[in-house]
Amino acid sequence: MTQHPQPTRRLTVGQAIVEFMKAQYVERDGETQPFFGGAFGIFGHGNVAGLGQALLQYQDEFPYYQGRNEQGMVHIATGYAKMKNRLGALAVSTSIGPGATNMVTGAGTATVNHIPVLLFPSDAFATRSTGAVLQQQEHPYAMDVTANDSFRAVSRYFDRIIRPEQLASALLEAMRVLTSPADTGAVTIAVPQDVQAEAYDFPEALFSDRVWHVARNRPDRAAVQRAAELIRSAKKAVIIAGGGVVYSDATDELTKFAEATGIGVGVTQAGKASIAWDHPAALGALGSSGSKYANGIANEADVVIGIGTRYTDFTTASNTMFKNPDVAFVNINVAEVDAFKESGIPLVGDARETLAELREALEGFTLDADVVAEYERAASDWRAEVDRIVEVQEDSPTLSQAEMLGLLNASAAAEDVVINAAGSMPGDLHRLWRPGSPKGYDIEYGNSCMGYEVAGGVGAQLAAPDRRVHVLVGDGSYLMMSQEIMTAVQEHLRMTIVIVDNFGYGSIAALSETLGSQTFGTRFNERGEALRHDGRRLEVDFVANAASYGAEVFSADTADTFRKALDDARAYDGTAVVYVRVDAQGRFGGSGAWWDVPVAEVSTLESTKDARATYEQNKEEQRLYLTQSAPRVRELEHS
Repeated sequence: MTQHPQPTRRLTVGQAIVEFMKAQYVERDGETQPFFGGAFGIFGHGNVAGLGQALLQYQDEFPYYQGRNEQGMVHIATGYAKMKNRLGALAVSTSIGPGATNMVTGAGTATVNHIPVLLFPSDAFATRSTGAVLQQQEHPYAMDVTANDSFRAVSRYFDRIIRPEQLASALLEAMRVLTSPADTGAVTIAVPQDVQAEAYDFPEALFSDRVWHVARNRPDRAAVQRAAELIRSAKKAVIIAGGGVVYSDATDELTKFAEATGIGVGVTQAGKASIAWDHPAALGALGSSGSKYANGIANEADVVIGIGTRYTDFTTASNTMFKNPDVAFVNINVAEVDAFKESGIPLVGDARETLAELREALEGFTLDADVVAEYERAASDWRAEVDRIVEVQEDSPTLSQAEMLGLLNASAAAEDVVINAAGSMPGDLHRLWRPGSPKGYDIEYGNSCMGYEVAGGVGAQLAAPDRRVHVLVGDGSYLMMSQEIMTAVQEHLRMTIVIVDNFGYGSIAALSETLGSQTFGTRFNERGEALRHDGRRLEVDFVANAASYGAEVFSADTADTFRKALDDARAYDGTAVVYVRVDAQGRFGGSGAWWDVPVAEVSTLESTKDARATYEQNKEEQRLYLTQSAPRVRELEHS
């Protein structure tokens, strides 16, 4: 048989990477779209003549964006992919050494949250012809280990290309992971600086348009039947709606399921917008940052249906949330590792399709009318409580954080997006914010990464330029990473960044106090005469700092001035910053749920001794859910 040579194209490895990214598409539910929206890059000697040259060569066909910090660029990519519902991604290119390792925190944040980002940290020479190069870490025990090996712990897929022939298989494997609902996260492909510039005859087929079909996998039929039997036995069931509901576009199906069964819906941070906030079945935030109304119902539940949740310590109140001794779990998740948690009945599959099949299997079932009425009262009472908490106290000299959030929420349109991450605001937002749409709420709480806020907001705005993004960033987080404001200005993004100043690390200050550590190291004060940080409060001119990036800045200190500042920011044709001070002590009631943060077992401080006694009491409530739900189903079948 005569063999015909396969057509090839001679390109550098850097050029081949960009050509490949240009040709990748993703399809779900019959809708096809380009997968990559472009690439961010900060150039150094490791990539300026490799991937940098390629991005220059293709800049009219593949967008290039300039970042200010490598970690910030990955956060931008994460915010972008979140807003694209994981059906779109950005690539990030850096030089070697510190430029590369700056990305590790961003990679961890993406992977924890199951968000696709593609990272190309440059690496030292593959040929080793020059000896140690600038910014190369040398390891005397292994010459093939570089600083980029630190990405292995925070990536869903890691590879290193030392020959051009390896590129095709690595890129295809990268796309498999990036487009997988279960396995997605940070994908890291380290590329030595000499290999990036090396030419090779790549197969032409590598650069043909390629469509990656995102499957909606369905659960095992027998597992659905077991789950249905267990749910039918429930006297008081509760749903935990996680981020998987939003990412699978299962919000409508969740609402139908709740209406058909009468089961109330508590939401995690990632699942906050999975059901309309004013729906009668919407119990609100559940967990350590949740409300006492949703948590009280979860305390008594005999069946818990987890949908797209990882059961983190905040959701389970460090395994003290579900107090019913006979509680059993049904878990719907595309990831097997999460579906098996809490010894539940695992329904491994797409949330939308699994909910539809489970609803069909439960046809005719609903909780007792008095239980449904109890749930609806709890949901209604919590909505009334939110109204009370966010109501502005006109006689107060300073806005509380809750009042500030209420004013912002009232000014936001239904399609607007709120972005936040670590600190005290995620808990307040979890309880108080009323999202207008499933993609209107992005609180990075999987990794709780301070510094995500501004950069994540830039990514969200790039992904959805027709929606208004509101970034909420505390003064502590702002001081860690604010420089991507300049990126927003550079890209002419119309977005609002709200700097909320409570004079320190407010969230940890509150936690420190409850743990007997007396807010130590959490307030921004000069070192005083006793050599402690108890001197004059450090005043930072956030207004001047934000303005120095090129943003238009508006200041506020009352309800009226804050309302006007928000209106002015929305009207401004560019990146606007609103600076507002809030009362650092203006807190509202807790969630009624615990979070396990260990307290020193011995101490000379009375505050620590008291906190340890409280800690030991709470530890007595902690349990592991080890009893399989399946035996309970067998008992039901024989009864």
